[in-house]
Amino acid sequence: MEGEKKYFMGQKRFKRGKPRPHSPQGKPQSQKRHVALALENSILAFLYRTGEPASMTDIARTIGGKRTLGNEVKAAITHLLHIKAILKIDKKRYELSKSAQLYTGTLEQNPKGFGFVTITGKHGNAPELGRDAHVTANRLGPAVHGDTVLLRVLSVATGGRPEAAIISVLKRGPDTVAGFFTSDKKGSFVFPEDTRYPFIIRVDATKYPDLQSGTAVIVQVKIPAQPTRIADGKIIEVLGSPDNIDVQMRLVIEKFRLPHTFSYEAELEAANLPDTVTANDDREDLRRILHVTIDGETAKDFDDAVCVTRTETGFRLHVSIADVSFFVKPGSALDKDAYERGTSIYFPGRVIPMLPEKLSNNLCSLIPGEDRLALTAILDFDHNGVLQKKKFCRSVIVSHRRFTYTTVAAIVIEKDEKTRAANQPFLEMLDHAADLAKLLQKLRVDRGSIGFSLPEPEICLDEDGRISTITRAERNFAHQIIEEFMLSANEAVAQTFTQNKRKCLYRIHELPNFEKVTEFSVFAKTLDLQLPPPETSPEWFGKVLDLCKGTPKEYIVNNLLLRTMQQAKYSDENVGHFALATTDYTHFTSPIRRYPDLMVHRELCRLLLERQKKVIVVKQQQDLHEQGTFLSARERTAVGSEREMNDRLKLIYIEKHLNEPFSAIISGVTEFAFFVELLDLFISGSVSLESLSNEYFLYDGKHHRVIGEISGKTYQLGDIITVTATDVDKNKNRINFKPSSLQ
Repeated sequence: MEGEKKYFMGQKRFKRGKPRPHSPQGKPQSQKRHVALALENSILAFLYRTGEPASMTDIARTIGGKRTLGNEVKAAITHLLHIKAILKIDKKRYELSKSAQLYTGTLEQNPKGFGFVTITGKHGNAPELGRDAHVTANRLGPAVHGDTVLLRVLSVATGGRPEAAIISVLKRGPDTVAGFFTSDKKGSFVFPEDTRYPFIIRVDATKYPDLQSGTAVIVQVKIPAQPTRIADGKIIEVLGSPDNIDVQMRLVIEKFRLPHTFSYEAELEAANLPDTVTANDDREDLRRILHVTIDGETAKDFDDAVCVTRTETGFRLHVSIADVSFFVKPGSALDKDAYERGTSIYFPGRVIPMLPEKLSNNLCSLIPGEDRLALTAILDFDHNGVLQKKKFCRSVIVSHRRFTYTTVAAIVIEKDEKTRAANQPFLEMLDHAADLAKLLQKLRVDRGSIGFSLPEPEICLDEDGRISTITRAERNFAHQIIEEFMLSANEAVAQTFTQNKRKCLYRIHELPNFEKVTEFSVFAKTLDLQLPPPETSPEWFGKVLDLCKGTPKEYIVNNLLLRTMQQAKYSDENVGHFALATTDYTHFTSPIRRYPDLMVHRELCRLLLERQKKVIVVKQQQDLHEQGTFLSARERTAVGSEREMNDRLKLIYIEKHLNEPFSAIISGVTEFAFFVELLDLFISGSVSLESLSNEYFLYDGKHHRVIGEISGKTYQLGDIITVTATDVDKNKNRINFKPSSLQ
């Protein structure tokens, strides 16, 4: 309740004022109804699996093991007929109604027992579900985390969350689990590292006499047919100490089920590719264009090169992207492996590439001085940066120099004489690039493109793979130059598809939820921000960000405002991109690490070759909508795994820096704790109110703060304080802090 006042001391919790009445509890479901629901679910599951009408005898034999229907089964059939979940097609046979609310999906179990099912398909005319389905612990049946299940939606809760029951396990999830070995008098066991698995695993460790408790292992598990606390399994791989970064990487791979080895067929296809590039006559020769690559110091693959020249009417921008589509053909083993991965995944000092190294680091990497096949966008802008003309071609190019962001910044921003002298042939081109990028950035901001300001961590490793430092990732205007050019190329390709009515995958970002925006607006008043009336427009978001720019509130506002947004995704339906304030946008510039970009390249090549009357139109082999859904999910998995890996390494790092003071910002306040994020390390944790002192602390929810009853000490959202880490809970990925003054 907003503004509710609560007090804490030790393990006790006190509340002033009148106690709130208990929420009325519904009567427990009767045993009779419980049995009836179980029978209904069994009937629905049976009819779904058979896929055809079934007789009463078939139903009776399957459900009750008898040839005749008992009264309870008859009652269940009668109720299913009444709610039109099944239909009677003749005197003795029944079938599923097309409107039966049955869905398929993957179960994600919560350590507390309940679960959510990510919907991947629906039966017949069942309504679309806007959210994942919630399944209580007593409705999971024999399903465990990772299973593909059939579920029945029973109701839709307030807020649109479907409440469902799992009625059949269609396919068991992977039978391998990563965990930590332990041995005692009771035997040898492996505790799953992923706490979503509801069991521990009994193993025979006689083959591993030197195996130490705490060692990370991979176990093959015999998934129990019915819920149980102990499953049987066998160790199939010993990973090693969990303090090792490569062991942590394997644990993340196992947790997120990331494909990390290429198939034999894909490896063979890659090995059979030529070692050098030969250009055909049907490609435009752009090797004299002064293409350069601009990337970070540690970059190993270079899939985009740019060049900017002055023209009489403004600027000409070349954006050339490695032509991955030339080497990776639809339906090939390389293509299948790439689609399954969806994207490359980047961990500190490590990468799980979408394609083998021969492609990503050689044939499709724009290595300086080497001829490379490319798709090139040639964009003409006027003196104000407005796009006047666009052209695309299949090309052969050569990168004339590999630049880093640091070097380019020294040339065009800092005007460092020594650096400019060492890069004399490229000065004019880079200066033009900086001028054009400034114009493009201004136009984009003026049209309402939202510029969030969220710093990112950079985790650096030493030669042994251990974390040496965690610092703020540096960004300078050289990053912005490349970003503006990539945005322009992506937008130009999407506009071309729209104008030519081509079917493709767009990168879309839908409007924010107005209720969430309104909630944020109400919250902002507690931070003394005077905002205009809430709107779901890019301009409104831009105004909010400008109001807090350069203030201590900037970090909090950026974070919270970002949460009101929907996730960007891939779709065959072009609804525009809200955050970029553009009607047409796609991903074209990174086909070596994003499969959607590869699809865009193929479609663009088809369009170019059709215009030259050199190719027959080839239809998409798969449904574009289905591909967009799948690839969006792969992207979310990649982001989640990268975040998880960073969090794990941060735990290992902070464990070696306990009781050291750090500056932190209070990022959240609840009735039990407040949360902090270290300003320089981007490490998050919590401060329990019970640990603050021997006085009561008043929780003021309305103003997002807690107040010491005796001292009057206040901890409020957005405050900058000094904290020290007291302990690390690796099982829960949690760090506990205390304000330094209390040490």
